[in-house]
Amino acid sequence: MKNKGTITPALLIVTGAFIVVIYGLIYVLTTQLDFSHRQVGSEMAIDIAEAGANYYRWHLAHAPADFKDGTGNPGPYVHSYKDPEGAEIGKYSLDITAPVNGSSIVKIKSTGWSDRYPTIKRTIVAQYGKPSFAKYLFLSNASSWYGSGITVNGAVHSNNGIRMDGVNNSIVESAVATYTCGTETGCSPSKTMPGVWGSGPNSNLWQFPVTSVDFNSVSVDFANMKTAAQSSGLYLGPSGALGYHLIFAANGTFTVKKVTATSSIYSYLPNGGVGANDLGGCRRRNETISTEQTIGTYNVSDKPIIFSEDYLWVEGVVNGRTEVVAAGFPVQTSHIDIWIPNNITYPALDGTSVLGLIAQNDIIYTRNIPTNFIIDAVLMAQGGQVIRGDYAAWCQGTSTGAVKNSLTINGALISYNKSYWNFNSPPESGFTTRTINYDPNILYAPPPYFPTSSSYQFISWSEQ
Repeated sequence: MKNKGTITPALLIVTGAFIVVIYGLIYVLTTQLDFSHRQVGSEMAIDIAEAGANYYRWHLAHAPADFKDGTGNPGPYVHSYKDPEGAEIGKYSLDITAPVNGSSIVKIKSTGWSDRYPTIKRTIVAQYGKPSFAKYLFLSNASSWYGSGITVNGAVHSNNGIRMDGVNNSIVESAVATYTCGTETGCSPSKTMPGVWGSGPNSNLWQFPVTSVDFNSVSVDFANMKTAAQSSGLYLGPSGALGYHLIFAANGTFTVKKVTATSSIYSYLPNGGVGANDLGGCRRRNETISTEQTIGTYNVSDKPIIFSEDYLWVEGVVNGRTEVVAAGFPVQTSHIDIWIPNNITYPALDGTSVLGLIAQNDIIYTRNIPTNFIIDAVLMAQGGQVIRGDYAAWCQGTSTGAVKNSLTINGALISYNKSYWNFNSPPESGFTTRTINYDPNILYAPPPYFPTSSSYQFISWSEQ
């Protein structure tokens, strides 16, 4: 006799297993399909987010000072994203962070999503900035000579010839294929030399000829800077004495003093400076302060620009961001210099502090600077040069203090004429070693009111 129902358990087991397998396959397929959809949605979201960043870059090209998307209202700013036929397929939301603290850097945060997958969003952050004209460590309109003992850590450009006998660790470029080398770059008699030449070890980094730099575009407008100082900074009019002394302090303040008397020292400056000649170019110059009167103490944070319509002496620890300008009017006939009698440093070389020194004529280091002399600043001698005179014995009898141990500059130097501070080798006056370092922070975050180019450039892109 056959047992009825004995097949039922086996059938149930097989059916159950089949159902488990089918549902497993369905789950896997569903998961794979969802993953595929999420991948599609994610790719669409990042493409839309990029479109948002590109849109605002376009907007800045047409309205470089507008950081509110043309609305005048705070963000975020939501825009539709359309396909080539004009149908909306997604949206992006923009948060714009305007430049701060003298920087030109604009931060664009763009979040994108598609209408088909609205819960899948991706965000990118792009930065754009206007590069300043302090893009070179050295920028000059004249021929230049970098002697043995100098180390140049940054790009060098001259619109004329360059003799490089020192160590350059970046590009050295001249705007000419050849030039007439005279005494200013160590040739006597004069002769024709390549745009860049010398005994320096890194000639593979020398480039010439390259496009020249238009110094008219680099030049600052002193009238506009004066107006800016009167409205938003500190304006120092003609002193009625010998000029002003600015002393910066590590606590973020600076003190202004009126210079009422100086002691003069003989020195030789190749371009002569202002005044009557003595001893074939060796002249008495009122470079050392004897007496002065305090005018006031101010916060650097409250004075992003300081404009003096008289000579300036500048020194100290600069904690903050400011521009110091010395110029007279009418501009065409005035020759105002800036003297540096002591170290100028920052609390840290991290971009939080920056000083711009702009002289209508020369920026001059005095004789009695420290033996290890440090300058943290962007130096610009618009119509002259950055220089230290020759204090050798032939120039009025004494060479005391003429030779210093070292010069270190962290920043950039721009001058119309040749800038230099050593005479003869080994120096009869100057520095035994010179190390000049470019400060990369000043390219997109230069001193306040420092000239920049007119167009924004891409800096960085990242996904959040």
